[in-house]
Amino acid sequence: MVAPLLAAVTDAASGFVASAVRAPAAPADLGAARMQMALSLGWHIVLACFGVGMPAITLLAEWRGYRTGDVHYRLLARRWARAMGVLFAVGAVSGTILSFEMGLLWPGLMGTYGEVIGLPFSLEGIAFFIEAIFLGVYLYAWDRLPPVRHMLSGVPIVLAGVASAFFVVTANAWMQQPTGFAVRGGKVVAVNPWAAMFNPATPPQTVHMILAAFMVAGYGMASVYAVAMLRGRRDRYHRLGLLLPMSVAAIVTPFQIGVGDWAAHFVADYQPVKLAAMEGVFASGRGVPLHLGGIAVDGELRYALEIPYGLSLLAHWDPDAAIQGLNVIPPGDRPPVNVVHWGFQIMVGMGMALLLLAAWLGVSWWRRRDIPRTAWFARAAAVSGVAAVLALEAGWIVTEVGRQPWIVFRVLRTADAVNPAPGLVYGFALVAAVYVVLTVATVYVLRRLARDVPVPVAPQEPDVTGYKVV
Repeated sequence: MVAPLLAAVTDAASGFVASAVRAPAAPADLGAARMQMALSLGWHIVLACFGVGMPAITLLAEWRGYRTGDVHYRLLARRWARAMGVLFAVGAVSGTILSFEMGLLWPGLMGTYGEVIGLPFSLEGIAFFIEAIFLGVYLYAWDRLPPVRHMLSGVPIVLAGVASAFFVVTANAWMQQPTGFAVRGGKVVAVNPWAAMFNPATPPQTVHMILAAFMVAGYGMASVYAVAMLRGRRDRYHRLGLLLPMSVAAIVTPFQIGVGDWAAHFVADYQPVKLAAMEGVFASGRGVPLHLGGIAVDGELRYALEIPYGLSLLAHWDPDAAIQGLNVIPPGDRPPVNVVHWGFQIMVGMGMALLLLAAWLGVSWWRRRDIPRTAWFARAAAVSGVAAVLALEAGWIVTEVGRQPWIVFRVLRTADAVNPAPGLVYGFALVAAVYVVLTVATVYVLRRLARDVPVPVAPQEPDVTGYKVV
């Protein structure tokens, strides 16, 4: 959703870099720029996850309703489609904000390397417009297309949503492992956008993000119905509203754990400094233990529970493998250890908790073809959406903060890429206020949709209008 304005913003950033006499940004402005970008990305990424996962789950519900004739699936599909339209519109707004921020806050990045990473943003723009066009068809053609054709109109939404996530994450992966260019005489030359897009970090990062999107969407949608069930609404409509999206998320979860291990091995091989920060390893050595918890104080990790040889084994499949510590890195080149370490701990902790929840659902379905009837399962399901979002945000904190102080790893420092103009603190305050308004408005509209009549009239499915959702 950031591509439609990226070219203009990049041109503006290039002009700024070429014409302005650069001076270091004030520390307060640098901090404000980083906080603004963190707020925008952290807010937008949640909506982006629903944009990737929710269309597929909605289409699955519609297909199940068509195949079985079950009115409950049809009701769920229509209600989810309406919510999907709202989230897409709000996501377009936050994506537009991000497109401006990329150039206005970070002209040193976009003005210098825009031609290197511009390709995935352009492709994302194409995917965004395809998604928008077919979403319009899908939303407004319930009573104008036969059921099969209507379902087919939703397929491009799913594909475009996944493609959008892939293209955007390749740009971030490039910031982790920059390739596809050379620097000669202080200028970027020999640009190969395809090599930049398919850099070494692209495979693990894109797969990890797409699976995370399905988990956030699946657990997030299921948690709504879990709360309703805790309030006594245990009819088939609410049970299916919990079961269908949670089943998708539960299937994805063990694969995500495996991909997370793949991503960790990539970090161990390509970004050992980030791995050291993730685990709070200050002294290089062999047979390094895995740390659970702990706080970094005065160059050491204190109060952590250690699992002997655990980190060496997990990182390199060798209990005696060498692990680089932060002691070999100049202090000015180290990421903030506590932020990265606890971000990693939270991500892994939430991921394992969701894996246990998925296993609980799987065992119950295998034994009784039903969800667990205990209130504890409903309580766990009710908080699963929040847990998935926490894992997502913590994972991105590890990815982004663990790269610091580089905005482009070992090529461009964050402090050298920021806009040196004064007053960025005021921009951060303004954007924060905008996101407060967006959050309140989005929650209000979604709550109104939840309380509204279930579905619009659809002549091909007259039985739907006769069912009242309680």
